[in-house]
Amino acid sequence: MISKKRVKTLTKIAIVPLLIYLIIVHSLIYQTAKQEPPKNVDYLIVLGARVKGEVMTKALLFRVEAALEYLKENPNTKVIASGGQGPGEDITEAEAMRRYFVEHGIDEDRIILEDRSTTTFENLSFSKALMEDGASVAIVSNDFHMYRASVIGKRLDFAEVHTLAGKTPTIAIFKLWSREYFAVAKTWLVDK
Repeated sequence: MISKKRVKTLTKIAIVPLLIYLIIVHSLIYQTAKQEPPKNVDYLIVLGARVKGEVMTKALLFRVEAALEYLKENPNTKVIASGGQGPGEDITEAEAMRRYFVEHGIDEDRIILEDRSTTTFENLSFSKALMEDGASVAIVSNDFHMYRASVIGKRLDFAEVHTLAGKTPTIAIFKLWSREYFAVAKTWLVDK
């Protein structure tokens, strides 16, 4: 039988690496989310998030609001609205974004739809196929998601990868940030 002292020691040994991992990942996420893209990148890729019926969730709305501000300040930048259609969605995430951009004055000829993706890897992979080779890009997502998205972008050999973070809905901060710590580990260990 294992003594209580030994269980405590083993628990401490297991917790220390986990805490170190969490601190490192939190720092990487935080630093990436604070970055600002340069002016006039060739493309913004706005990563999809859930749509309820035809209405964007706050997570997606915060992404498109950040993108809209950038697009208004950089009129030569095109935007790729990237996101397919999942359960409970009456339209694709890309279409929801397109409607928002058009309603807020972005010309249709600046908007490219990528409406097949269901994961961050697919968002970026399918969007890259719609871009000119060597184009500069800023990936747009919520702050918690920026680090992992930039890692995937680099693995897909984008010429330049910049990030533009929208905020995370307050009500979902704990859930989304907590889930992201595990998603980063998966990206490091499993994803291409």
